[in-house]
Amino acid sequence: MTVYGRADSMMCQSRLPNHCRGTFLRVSACLIIGLVVGYIAQSVHAEGQPNILVILSDDMGYSDVGCYGGEIETPTLDRLAHNGIRFTQFYNTGRCCPTRASLLSGLYPHQAGIGHMMNDRGFPGYRGEFGNNCYTIAEALQPAGYKNYMAGKWHITHRLSPQQDDDKKNWPIQRGFDRFYGTIHGAGSFFDPNTLVRDNTLISPYADPSYKPDSYYYTDAISDHAVRFIHEHDQTKPFFMYVAFTAAHWPMHAKEKDLSKYEGRYKDGYSSVRENRYQKMLQHGLVTKSSTTLWPLEERWGEHGEYWPWDERNMEVYAAMIDSMDQGIGKIVQALETTNQFNNTLFCYMQDNGGCAEGMGRRSIGKPRALTPPLPPMKADTLQVDMIPKQTRDGYPVRQGKGVLAGPPDTYIGYGQAWATVSNTPFRKYKHWVHEGGISTPLIVHWPEGIVDPGRMEGTPSHLIDIMATAVDVADTNYPTNKTPLEGLSLQPLFQKKTLPNRKIYWEHEGNRAIRDGKWKLVSEFNRPWELYDISSDRSEQHDLSKEQANRTKSMAEAWDAYAARAQVISWEKISPKKKSNAKKK
Repeated sequence: MTVYGRADSMMCQSRLPNHCRGTFLRVSACLIIGLVVGYIAQSVHAEGQPNILVILSDDMGYSDVGCYGGEIETPTLDRLAHNGIRFTQFYNTGRCCPTRASLLSGLYPHQAGIGHMMNDRGFPGYRGEFGNNCYTIAEALQPAGYKNYMAGKWHITHRLSPQQDDDKKNWPIQRGFDRFYGTIHGAGSFFDPNTLVRDNTLISPYADPSYKPDSYYYTDAISDHAVRFIHEHDQTKPFFMYVAFTAAHWPMHAKEKDLSKYEGRYKDGYSSVRENRYQKMLQHGLVTKSSTTLWPLEERWGEHGEYWPWDERNMEVYAAMIDSMDQGIGKIVQALETTNQFNNTLFCYMQDNGGCAEGMGRRSIGKPRALTPPLPPMKADTLQVDMIPKQTRDGYPVRQGKGVLAGPPDTYIGYGQAWATVSNTPFRKYKHWVHEGGISTPLIVHWPEGIVDPGRMEGTPSHLIDIMATAVDVADTNYPTNKTPLEGLSLQPLFQKKTLPNRKIYWEHEGNRAIRDGKWKLVSEFNRPWELYDISSDRSEQHDLSKEQANRTKSMAEAWDAYAARAQVISWEKISPKKKSNAKKK
């Protein structure tokens, strides 16, 4: 091809008059120089912009990973924290899909159309669909030359079974990503996930010619595809990658090799594990004795008799799930290192809400596993359509209930309120609520070429609305003016040991609401009075100062009302599903 091109050029020159040949050669030289300069400029441009890698885990508490106090083995995250920055007052929205909408848009979730979950409640802030008034991070970075990749849980649209192209308008490829492997829905089996998609096509993990592991486990599949995208990436351009693990959301599913590591690790019970975590957090300086406390766990939250070994097992599986995720993050880090992209990659790890106290699979007594599969096996190309599968691929019914030992594909169980309290040490409440236990998350930032004084902690209150603003800032691009203006602030000054301007941060979910203003936090549960806490001296939220500080309570409540009005927040009473009455008519 190259030889033909040169010959063709010479033939063209021979047909030109002599006085034109000099002009032809000068123009050709200019074109070649322009192409070379353009290529060099493109390469320099790419080198001047960092790659951006955002990792989000699912339904994990503040104290779960090792570098935030946990006994769970997370050496990769620990290493990144040791050589990066640990944020100690970083926040999410308290729930799965609102967090994802907020993270991807840089707006509060109601502004992005996902004030609750994936159903349309008839109000602009509660459509259950990511809005056209905002961009994803991927869409915002495309004009700056970024390639965009995603692996994992999407969960910002309710259109799971598309009948036409328009039904995919809020799928990843349609919202700025060049490659995607993951699930559109928010939960499912780790061994047979529902709504699994490669790029833009629903697939079965057991009939996928592009990915054939010895045994399928969704956490592995997510990290393996992130690694693949890194190796296949054209390094003349920067990339943004969003890796959204479903670990450690229910069901408690784990591989046996990971699970065996944690056998007996939790035999001393909830309170002992919680106390050990708290002491480790104090030693690390993540929290202080003067601003936090541990209150006694209520006995009804956990199991203390016949089913204690069952609940001990639940936590062992939970730990194994997180361990497996960290192993996958290790593979991603190794891929960045082997492709010489590690030092210029901005890495951010965070969690979507606090530990989950939901009673999934815990409200009944379970049945033993059948000796042989009583159901016909599923065909390899059959799509899994259920969040809770009715059966495993080889024909065993999926079981729930106390006594069913979590871990294998034929189980579907959550770890419950007592262990969620341990996960959220030393904070109050859980996923769904906006007290500290529901909204506090680690943020680990690692960027060798972009942060000052690595190994430190950062206590500035910040929120995942800041991730979009940070990405736009470090990519040296502009957010479009025809979209809803970003709510977040770039965290890059904090990377440089500078400060952020003072601001208020807001929350609302299912009528639970809060505002953070400096050291003060005003918070309430649905249909309950406001509570006021000085977070600098009471981050465990034990001493309500709302009556003592009545004027401050009033002014902060008014600020929250003003936020709600501009951010499309509606009273939960107007939109919450109505429970049907079981009362008989007289």
